[in-house]
Amino acid sequence: MFTGLIEEVGAVTRVSGADVAIMAKVVLEDAAIGDSIAIDGCCMTVVELHDDTFIVQASPETKKRTTLGALQPGHAVNLERAMAAGDRFGGHFVQGHVDGVGRVESIQDQGEFALWTFQAPPEVARYLVPKGSVTVSGISLTVVDPSRDTFAVALIPTTLEKTTLHSKGPGDPVNMEADMLGKHIYHYVRGAAPSGITEDTLARHGFV
Repeated sequence: MFTGLIEEVGAVTRVSGADVAIMAKVVLEDAAIGDSIAIDGCCMTVVELHDDTFIVQASPETKKRTTLGALQPGHAVNLERAMAAGDRFGGHFVQGHVDGVGRVESIQDQGEFALWTFQAPPEVARYLVPKGSVTVSGISLTVVDPSRDTFAVALIPTTLEKTTLHSKGPGDPVNMEADMLGKHIYHYVRGAAPSGITEDTLARHGFV
């Protein structure tokens, strides 16, 4: 389990078959083989450790369904260790299970803030609600104005400076994970709906 608060930005140093080697510092301070580290929002298992590098293995399914398949040496990635019991909880419940890959649609400067609009795949968009949570490239963000396939977020300068978002622009792909609690509520409501309640009815009440 993660919080969506990025601890540092690491750098890919090698990609060989399933192996992905990443240079880091903060997330290695107490790392051990078998630990979970979120890489751009993907929960990955550490299989090898060195002084300033850790290695994970990305399966064909992971590469297919996330942006990890496009990683090359030199790419920057957002990193977060799995949360420890007793830690402050400043983001939201993030599993590190990417639901789909979306894209940056537009960026609008608003003084000290920037309004970023993202295109979301159906497996993410259906769970978005105003002021709800969403994970983009491992970052916990608050949803603004969700529509059928897009949503916006207001980013503060610190978020842009401390994550990989500052290097992205319109058209760039990003990993997305919908709010875990929202997904459970959505499926519960659909399963608990009386017979005769249609998908359109659920949609009109905001459940679809």
